[in-house]
Amino acid sequence: MQQVNVTELRNHLPQYLQQVKKGLELQITSHGRSIARLVPERSDVEEAKDRLLKLKGTMILGDITEPVETVEWSADADNL
Repeated sequence: MQQVNVTELRNHLPQYLQQVKKGLELQITSHGRSIARLVPERSDVEEAKDRLLKLKGTMILGDITEPVETVEWSADADNL
């Protein structure tokens, strides 16, 4: 992430906005301390896809209506 101080940002705002539009994230500083971040806007669809990609490989896929093993159900056998 690129750092830029407030004065530099103010003097060259159009150029920095073009960079952010292309995907660059800016950390804005004042007197050497970070005060804000300027990040590109993302659509809800892009954010949802990223969240799903982060989950990829962490889930177990299967048919939840089928038994895990082929064991005969006998929980109520004593009541028959």
